[in-house]
Amino acid sequence: MSRQALDELKQQISLLDYLQAQDWRPARTLNRGRLMGLCPLHEDHKPSFLVDPLKNLFYCYGCGHGGDVIRFAELYHQVKFPQALTLLRQWLGLPPLLRETTEFYRVQLHRRSEAVDYLYQRGIRSSELIEHMRIGYAPGGCLRGWLTQLGYSRLALREAGLVTAAGYDTYMHRVVFPLEGNLYGRSISTSAPPHRFLPGSKGGLYAWEHARRCPEVIVVEGLFDYAALWQAGFHNVTCSVGNQLNGRQYRQLCASPRTVYLAFDADTNGSGQKAAQALAYRLTQHGVNVRTVSLPEGHDPNSFFAQGGDAHQFQSLLEEARR
Repeated sequence: MSRQALDELKQQISLLDYLQAQDWRPARTLNRGRLMGLCPLHEDHKPSFLVDPLKNLFYCYGCGHGGDVIRFAELYHQVKFPQALTLLRQWLGLPPLLRETTEFYRVQLHRRSEAVDYLYQRGIRSSELIEHMRIGYAPGGCLRGWLTQLGYSRLALREAGLVTAAGYDTYMHRVVFPLEGNLYGRSISTSAPPHRFLPGSKGGLYAWEHARRCPEVIVVEGLFDYAALWQAGFHNVTCSVGNQLNGRQYRQLCASPRTVYLAFDADTNGSGQKAAQALAYRLTQHGVNVRTVSLPEGHDPNSFFAQGGDAHQFQSLLEEARR
């Protein structure tokens, strides 16, 4: 990318807008419109992160990092310069493209019996839940043609990760969940890798805008776990999309006083339990009230409900975690 193209990209993206999209909030305003807040690049307890919206620059007096929006994207997402550029270009152009893609996949879900059957097997049977999560289905072989008709170029689809270098749909035979600035595709075929995301960050905690208002929040690893709990009436649930939280998700949990229930997978190899213990320790150090939910061995919340568990039994697990 030429110097002129880089300068144009930085002019198009307000550093402050990008920071606020990552849930950064200023603690106070200084002279000349500058802002000071907690640093999103390290665990900060005293505002040390300076933002100058007029110059589109930042500097942290705590960790010593500073620069423009590209440098921030490198540090925040822990990627190299080319990947940071890709993320920023996606952030500029993805919202309308992902909206069209999500709506296309939602229509396909109701036309494909194999997708509906798969959801039924996983215990997802509520039409209200499917609408709430905007679940769709990617049969493969038809997305590119639809988006091209809407005026999107093949290059734009390639940069977004929606088509391969050869021009084929990236997602084939996958149940699709829209995330914040990304898509998650779960293969219904055992011959393909089960999990797939578009390039870029997984974003913050899933459905956090609702969960953040609750004094008690249940955190699960997977979107099917989220679906099982929401369908059972536990609407104070959120999902970290994996058992390793990114910095933004961690800050979201720490932002307000609340009780956090960690209902991670009870893996036979202990990985889910170890991740929950490590996260519980970090959150406790930050003053968060944490409870670890013990699921039956070998189960995650989705399998717990799919194999006969009910809301009353899960509530009992929450009550046991309080002791």
